[in-house]
Amino acid sequence: MIQVFSRRIHHTKQNQIINSQIFLKRTLIQSNNQYQFHILSVSKMQSQPFSSSSFSTKKDEIKPESKPTMASKRLEQEEEQQQQLTKPILSKDHSTSFSKNLKNQQRRRKVTNNGSSSGTSASRFLSRQQSFRRDVEHAAAETFLLTRLSFTLLRYLGVGYRWITKFIALTCYAMLLMPGFLQVAYYYFFSKQVHRSIVYGDQPRNRLDLYLPVNFDGPKPVVAFVTGGAWIIGNFPQGTISDMVQDVSQGITYVCNNIADYGGDPNRIYLVGQSAGAHIASCVLVEQAIKESSKGDNISWSVSQIKAYFGISGGYNILNLVDHFHGRGLYRSIFLSIMEGTESLPRFSPEVLVQDPSTKTAVSLLPRIVLLHGTSDYSIPSEASETFADALQKVGARVELKLYKGKTHTDLFLQDPLRGGKDEVLEDILSIIQAGETIAKDWEAPPIKRLVPEFMLQLARKISPF
Repeated sequence: MIQVFSRRIHHTKQNQIINSQIFLKRTLIQSNNQYQFHILSVSKMQSQPFSSSSFSTKKDEIKPESKPTMASKRLEQEEEQQQQLTKPILSKDHSTSFSKNLKNQQRRRKVTNNGSSSGTSASRFLSRQQSFRRDVEHAAAETFLLTRLSFTLLRYLGVGYRWITKFIALTCYAMLLMPGFLQVAYYYFFSKQVHRSIVYGDQPRNRLDLYLPVNFDGPKPVVAFVTGGAWIIGNFPQGTISDMVQDVSQGITYVCNNIADYGGDPNRIYLVGQSAGAHIASCVLVEQAIKESSKGDNISWSVSQIKAYFGISGGYNILNLVDHFHGRGLYRSIFLSIMEGTESLPRFSPEVLVQDPSTKTAVSLLPRIVLLHGTSDYSIPSEASETFADALQKVGARVELKLYKGKTHTDLFLQDPLRGGKDEVLEDILSIIQAGETIAKDWEAPPIKRLVPEFMLQLARKISPF
């Protein structure tokens, strides 16, 4: 620091008074001009550096009574040196440069702040990204753990991985065919030709649907269709195989006794079953023939009212299919529960029943039997229809077998009808119905419009769990 008054101990009293006045005057002038200044620490008083342009001292203003001494000269020299030192500090030029320097510093600080704020934003984004990644990894780990535990639980409950994969495949399969299902559902719920949920029995689910023709120009032939579902969908565990056979028999009873009220011909009824429905319908037909052959009194409908039976992709010897179904995921314990135990398998195997000598009379009462099966069916191999046809031929029953090369279990009743155009199975069935007992070679079924794009049908065929 600059100590302006530190060496004035030899001045006279008058010089001290004058210097005090000069100091006061300089301070006032600096305050008026509003210059920037620094506060300097001085011994026993405070002083402010000032610019020479604001105030200048003249020698004639400070005239000592005696000649200047060496000390006073030295003091004047020091004052001049002090003025030279303070001049560049508080000059107007320096004030301008100082303000410029201050602005430059502010700009640099602003740039630094912008850079630091950008860096902060980047660091925050990186932190959020890392946090999100950790959350995703944690969620994936939790999902994997829960899935693994669910699979373990299902295995303990008797539902293995094969059932789970089949369920997933079934879901994807249904989604691919959904465009067709939606159109069929629209027709089912909004068409005036459909009479839904008609009660035919005393059980809660004893319901059937009637699909009526548009024009009535006389009694029409009737088709009673029994759907499939692996003996589980819509039936088990609410009922076992004997309950299923009884329900279908009651449904046929209702049709035979009431179809005339809807314009149908009760003497021209055609029974059609598909997959498990084909097995159940054949059991109903053979059981009813056995009842009639024994001249039982409790007969609610007659086999003679059934003009023909069409079995599509059915299994007719359950004894030979238990192991096959077990390998396909319908486990032996579940399937035997549906079939009411091992001892009941022959009773619900039509192929076995027709070969029993005691049923010879009953076999003669059976209507025309037409078995339809695809050669690429892995759910129920086509050999099941082949062996049943052989057994019927051996006992003298009227039977026909038609195999469709390369067709799968679901091609015959799902993919092909949804594809539209020519449907071989439909044409074969309708040709028999329209021509009576003989097949009309020149008869063709009306074309069917496509309901699902071809690529979706092909993909559904590949992932089908059936």
